Amino acid sequence: MATRGVLFVHSAPSALCPHIEWAVAGVLGARINLDWIGQPAAVGHYRTELSWQGDSGSAAALASALRGWQQLRYEVTEEPSPGCEGARYSYTPNLGLFHAVTGPHGDILIPEDRLKAAVLKSALGELTLEQEIVKLLGKAWDDELEPFRYAGEGAPVRWLHQVV
Repeated sequence: MATRGVLFVHSAPSALCPHIEWAVAGVLGARINLDWIGQPAAVGHYRTELSWQGDSGSAAALASALRGWQQLRYEVTEEPSPGCEGARYSYTPNLGLFHAVTGPHGDILIPEDRLKAAVLKSALGELTLEQEIVKLLGKAWDDELEPFRYAGEGAPVRWLHQVV
């Protein structure tokens, strides 16, 4: 099934920019040339956005292709498609990779088994239920990425269609 999404590279050092383009092109199967602009929240770093269309699961492939590169901060979203939920991936060097299932309006959907585990952990006194839910919603990633998101307001967005 075809779907679409957005890759937000919030912060990347200049040396990584061509490698990011190659990795994204490899996943989407098309040559790309991203417009990089300075990232005011991190001197010497750059940001870009790319709207893409591709097969369901492309967001996971993009997140995997970019995962683990130090000094890189990014998010990848994928809209739901027939038979598939949407997805959101967030990455920061300090926190690693966060994944959430998303619904048709972009809301995070927490699967039943994860809620049951959160209730159990809170009953065992590991964390409060509120703290567990905050973890499930990826608040730590949102908090860390927010200054980089804000600094990118007004940035141009480019559309790319997957070659099939």
